[in-house]
Amino acid sequence: MADTSGVKIHPAVDNGVKPGNPGFTGGELHCKCGSNPVKVSVKSQTAHNHVCGCTKCWKPEGAIFSQVAVVGRDAVSVTQGEEKLEIVNKDAPIQRHKCKDCGVHMYGRIENKEHPFYGLDFVHTELSDQTGWSAPEFAAFVSSVIESGVDPSRMDGIRARLRELGLEPYDALSPPLMDAIATHVAKKSGALPA
Repeated sequence: MADTSGVKIHPAVDNGVKPGNPGFTGGELHCKCGSNPVKVSVKSQTAHNHVCGCTKCWKPEGAIFSQVAVVGRDAVSVTQGEEKLEIVNKDAPIQRHKCKDCGVHMYGRIENKEHPFYGLDFVHTELSDQTGWSAPEFAAFVSSVIESGVDPSRMDGIRARLRELGLEPYDALSPPLMDAIATHVAKKSGALPA
């Protein structure tokens, strides 16, 4: 069995995954600026919360994974500091809006109406002071942490720690999300009825 002592994933899960509150109805996210922070209102519970090892998602200092969830885009609105936001990469499928001053990604939005996840925004619930957000359910793009500089020799310990936390590690998204993508593609191609 791999040694998991000292393996840090993300501050929100390192001491255990906190359960969500099914009756939770949302809250406010704020960037890390000490004054005039960007504020984003999320008026709904999140879904598909997970830790992500990709190199595109924002991670807090020292974390090797991000923690990200989705919510309907109609539930997300910028309530303060919109002028401080800029898109990290306009050509990326997920247009991540970050604070120009502190660099924190406030939300990610898909503008391509043909994308399987169009209509969903990606948010980092750790940016909220409220508790009750959906709990992380899995780990996505685990091997990608190597691309951000994690030594490959650490991967067995990282995967073992994720499993200890109840976050099944995948090198893509979770099976239900991959099924949703494949279903969308099959309906567009005519392989399945629309």
